[in-house]
Amino acid sequence: MMSENEKHRHIHQEKQPGLMSDGRAGREKLLDASEISLVLDTYDDIFSDFDPRPYDHRSLSQDFLTEAKHAARDKISGLELKFLIPKALQDPGKEELIELRLREHFEKHAHMIRQEITSGRLRGIVLVIIGMFITVAAAALGYFFKQNVAAEIAVVVLEPAGWFTIWNGLDMSVFATRGKGVDLSFYEKMQDAEITFEGY
Repeated sequence: MMSENEKHRHIHQEKQPGLMSDGRAGREKLLDASEISLVLDTYDDIFSDFDPRPYDHRSLSQDFLTEAKHAARDKISGLELKFLIPKALQDPGKEELIELRLREHFEKHAHMIRQEITSGRLRGIVLVIIGMFITVAAAALGYFFKQNVAAEIAVVVLEPAGWFTIWNGLDMSVFATRGKGVDLSFYEKMQDAEITFEGY
């Protein structure tokens, strides 16, 4: 059984014609015709070595996901994910299970990330509203209780707390979710990709 690092050396991605030269004309022709092509030694290269479950439930290999993300980064739409597998090892039944597992994985993670982004933005908006309420309350105390020491102390505490809460909410709703957008873009591309297997 190959380790994850060994898998990384066996999985190759082709983004443009002519970038891969392995001495096999047939394989190069297939690679050149596909937007994203991954060369496999066995179907197991797609999956984690540490998960013994059947293909339709097995966890995907991090090496495979890393290569797929790198290959799909500059693609816009209409992706074709093509796996090149030795002809002697091809099994249509396994390929059908693997395709279903891949689609399930991509759709599940796209949905999860959408939920995380929506939840993060809602929490950020709530914090902004709370921060504005605190800031207004501080301003009201300072206006109506100008000679009250306790009110003055409350204003000193509430004003920075209100602004901090507002900025924290803005950061959560705008900037903190921006990084997740990259992952969401990848999973949305992959869930709609055409998945094929071809022998070499």
